[in-house]
Amino acid sequence: NTLTGTSTAGSIAVTAEGNSTTTNLQQGLAKAWCHWNQDSTQTRRDNFNIATITDGGTGDTTFTYTNNMGNANYAFVGYGSQHIGTAAGFSAYETDAQTTSQSNKFRSITVAGAVFDAQSMQATLHGDLA
Repeated sequence: NTLTGTSTAGSIAVTAEGNSTTTNLQQGLAKAWCHWNQDSTQTRRDNFNIATITDGGTGDTTFTYTNNMGNANYAFVGYGSQHIGTAAGFSAYETDAQTTSQSNKFRSITVAGAVFDAQSMQATLHGDLA
C-alpha cells in the first residue's frame, strides 16, 4: 500500500475517497486523548499527550498536556459512565474559563445536574499543537 499526497513544511494532503478533494492529515488527527477513572484516586487507564491529571474535587479533572496546544480554541469530545442504581451515563464538559493551551478542565455531571466521580471517563482533543 502506498500513501500518496504532498508534503510541505510537515503538512500532508491526502486525496479523499472520491478522488476529487484532499484533506490535511495533521488537522484530522487527535492531538490528545485520555481514558481515566475519576472514582477514588484518579487513574489514567491509557492516554496520549497527557502529562498529568489533577483531581479538583468531586467530578472535576484537569489535564496538563505534554505538548501544548497552539491556543485555547481547540475542540474536544468527552463522555463517561457510571452505574447509579439501574441508570448509567452522564455528560462531560469543560469550563471555558479553565481552558488554556497548556491544560483543560473536565467535569462529570448527571442529567439532573449533580457532579460526581465517574468510573470511566474518555476525552479526545483536536486542534493545532504549539
